Amino acid sequence: MSQSLTAAGTAAGPVAELVLAGDLARPARLTVPDLLAWPQHRAQVAFECATSGVQQHHFTGPLLHDVLTDAGPVFDAARRKDRLRFLIAVRGTDGHRALLSWAEIDPDFGRAPVLLAVTLDDTPLDRAGPQLVLPQDRCGTRYISGIDAIRVDGGYTAWT
Repeated sequence: MSQSLTAAGTAAGPVAELVLAGDLARPARLTVPDLLAWPQHRAQVAFECATSGVQQHHFTGPLLHDVLTDAGPVFDAARRKDRLRFLIAVRGTDGHRALLSWAEIDPDFGRAPVLLAVTLDDTPLDRAGPQLVLPQDRCGTRYISGIDAIRVDGGYTAWT
């Protein structure tokens, strides 16, 4: 985590917003204060960063699964296999992107405790925007700072 991100989280200015879009019954625009409506989870993490070595931080925020489930992904929840075709694309304001599968975060499958962090080391991320946190990852590459968009996609064609 850079100091500039921490500073951006507390600097004066508008509150950052992220867009939930794609194959959702209830697409939404959310801010860090909006994300406080879901149950908050805490993750103490250590991950390797290619540019600055091992990083240790604690984050709080809702589970990505909880937020996306509330947005109504358009799969048939009664058919477990239907969920397996859904992908989740996350983009940060700096252009950094990561792709996850629904199965990775689903409690019936991978159950990864992926967070949409609203605090970093007790510093609110209202201005910088939420951060994707994958406590199970050894490498910090999928930790997306300043998330501005999350797209859920179940309609891609993998093979033609």
